[in-house]
Amino acid sequence: MRKLILQMQVSVDGFVGAAGDHDWQVWGWGDENRWDEALKRDFNTYIRSVDTILLSRKMVDDGYLSHWGQAAKRYPQDPFYAFAQRVIDVPKVVLSDRLGVSRWERTVVRSGDLPREVGALKAEGGGNIAVFGGAGFASSLIAAGLVDEFQFYVNPATLGGGTRIFDQAGVRKLCLLGSKAYECGIVVNRYAPTT
Repeated sequence: MRKLILQMQVSVDGFVGAAGDHDWQVWGWGDENRWDEALKRDFNTYIRSVDTILLSRKMVDDGYLSHWGQAAKRYPQDPFYAFAQRVIDVPKVVLSDRLGVSRWERTVVRSGDLPREVGALKAEGGGNIAVFGGAGFASSLIAAGLVDEFQFYVNPATLGGGTRIFDQAGVRKLCLLGSKAYECGIVVNRYAPTT
């Protein structure tokens, strides 16, 4: 069975967002990033292990796929942006009851019961499934017990309030799989839920 890996940028005080403010993130969607070379290299290694990307409807509506498609075209020789081409190349699944058909390349839309759809996706052959989405989507996956691994990119910032992903029922205890600090200030913590 494939692993569903949820990756989120979080603040030191556990928030994933604060009222439209992304300035706290060391690296967002923009071209300007402050990631160090080791973090860039490790992120590209991770994304090569993924052969499916699960996205929320809101994430694709907000321009996630078009943004990284443009980045792949602008920086075809830049090793840091190798992941952008990977995002474009691998199959993607958008879970939505509002969309009927996909408007994006290599992307299918699945609707219906979240546990059933994600369970079927995990049962298919292949490598890991990366999840990129907002707090609501992440919370739903967590509450349904569908996440096999969490990768938290802890940014050197505190927000003092905002949006969290563990406010619903679901995971209560986590087992640390690994932790690595980077020069840019980000610490990547990997966890698995314990049963």
